[in-house]
Amino acid sequence: MSLTPKLKAAVASALLATTAMAVPALAEGKLTVSSPQDPGSWDPIDTFLVNWASAATNIFDGLTYRGPDMELVPALAESWEELDEGTRIRFVLRQGVTFHNGEPFNAEAVKFTFERLLGDEGAKGPQQSNYTAIESVEIIDDYTVDFHLSAPDPVLLTKLAGYGAMIVPPKYVSEVSEQEFNLNPVGTGPFRVVSYDPKVSLKMEAFEDFWGDQAKLSELEFRFITEPATAVAELQAGRVDVVIPPTIPISMIPTIEADPNLTLATAPGPTVYSLRFNTRDGITADENVRKAMIMAVDRDTIVTEILGGQAEVIASLQGKLSFGFDPDLEPLPYDPETAAQLLAEAGVQPGATVQIDIRGNDASFGEVTQAVSAYLSTVGINATITPYETNTLLNDIIPQGKTGAMFQQSWGGWTFDYDNTAYSMYHTGEKWNPYDSDPELDALLESQRPLTDRAERERILREIAAYAADRALEMPLYNLNAIYGVNNRVRNFDPAPDNRMRLNTVEVE
Repeated sequence: MSLTPKLKAAVASALLATTAMAVPALAEGKLTVSSPQDPGSWDPIDTFLVNWASAATNIFDGLTYRGPDMELVPALAESWEELDEGTRIRFVLRQGVTFHNGEPFNAEAVKFTFERLLGDEGAKGPQQSNYTAIESVEIIDDYTVDFHLSAPDPVLLTKLAGYGAMIVPPKYVSEVSEQEFNLNPVGTGPFRVVSYDPKVSLKMEAFEDFWGDQAKLSELEFRFITEPATAVAELQAGRVDVVIPPTIPISMIPTIEADPNLTLATAPGPTVYSLRFNTRDGITADENVRKAMIMAVDRDTIVTEILGGQAEVIASLQGKLSFGFDPDLEPLPYDPETAAQLLAEAGVQPGATVQIDIRGNDASFGEVTQAVSAYLSTVGINATITPYETNTLLNDIIPQGKTGAMFQQSWGGWTFDYDNTAYSMYHTGEKWNPYDSDPELDALLESQRPLTDRAERERILREIAAYAADRALEMPLYNLNAIYGVNNRVRNFDPAPDNRMRLNTVEVE
C-alpha cells in the first residue's frame, strides 16, 4: 500500500516527535567549519547565498525540511493538506517549540514571517519573487494556519524548507533594528548564535530547548576563510574540521586524499557554473557573437583537465537532478572554425576585447576562466579577467548592471527545480538579470508556475531551457560536484548536495 503525501508527513512527524522525547545526552565537543563567504546578513529574506544556508540551516527552521537525502519532511509544520484544488494549504503546526530568545512559536509567528517576506521589508531582498503565489496567511487557531494562494505553486512546499521562508520571532524582529537582526539572528534551530564577528566568524552553541534531535556538539563555529589554500592548510593543521564547497580547488584534491587524517567527501550537487553575457552592451549584444564565443571554448577538456572529472558539461543552467532537465538538449559544440566565421560575419575585428568578471576567492573557477580566455584568444578575442570580492560582485556589480561583457554566475538551484534558476536568471526585473528583457520568455516563465500538471510543467521548463540556449544568454559551463574536506575525527557527517548542512547529529572525537 502506498502512502499519500499527507500520511507520509504524519508518519515522519511522529518519528521526529518520538526522537525528540528521548532524553538527550549532554552535548560536548566543538566543530569548526571553514566557509568561503560571509553573507553579511543573517536575515533569511536578505540572501540567496548557499554559504548563508550552510550556517543558517542550523539557526532557523522552516515549516518543511529537506535534508541530504532530498526527501521533504515536516519541520515546524507537523502536517499539511492541499485544499480547494491547490489554492489553499492548511498547515498543522508543531506545539511546544520556542525561539532562542524564549518567544513561543505559533501561528502568529508564521503569519508575521510571511507578511514581512511579502511586504515592504521583503521587497528589499531577492527572496520575495519566489513566494508571490501566497496571497495571505490566515490563522485558524494557535497551531493551524491556511496559506491562500493566487494559483497553485507546485514548488512551494520545497521553497518553505529554505532561505526566505525561515520562521522568525515576531516580538524580537519588531523590537530591534533591521541591522540588529542582521547581526544577531534568532530562530528555532538546534544551535543559537553566541557571537558574530563580520568577515571573521559566527559562533554558536547547542540550543537545549530545540524541538528535535538535540545537538551532539556543544559548540559550532563557522570561520570565513576566503583563501582556499589557507582553508586547506587550516584543515591539515586540525584548526578546521570541515571545509565546505566551493572552497577546495580541484588541484588540491590530491593533497587532501594523501593526508591520512583527512577524508574527501563528495555528492552530486545542484550547483551549475556559467559565464553570463551582457546582452545590452558591446559585442555581446549580438546573439551570433555570443554563440561564437560559446563554440570557441572546449568545455569537455576543461572538465577533464582542470576539474579532474568532478563535473559534467551542461547545455542549460541545470544539472541532471533538476526537474526540467532535458537530456535531448545538446550543448553547442566546440567548433572554433564556425566560431571564427560567425565573428567575422558579425563584423568583430581580430583583437576585440572583452572583460570577464569573477569571484576572486574561487580558485577553481579562476583556472577555468583562464582556460576560457585562452580559447577565446584563438578566435581573435582578447579577454581580461577582473576578480572581485564575492559580496561586491553579487551585491553591487551584477545587480546594478556594471559588469563587463561576461560575468560569473554560480547558481545552486537548491530546490532542484529549474524554475528556481530560470525565473531568477531570465525574468525581466530580477536581481540576477540586469541586462535582458524578453516578453516571450517572461510569458513562458510565468505560465509554468501555477501548473499542477507535472508533465505539462516539465514540457514548458524544457522549452524555457531551449529558448535561453537558442538566444545564448550565457555560456553554460558545467555542473560541479559538492566537494568537502573533512577531518577524520568528525563522525556522522553527511555531505549535503546543496551545502545546507544540518549539524545537530554530527559528533567529534
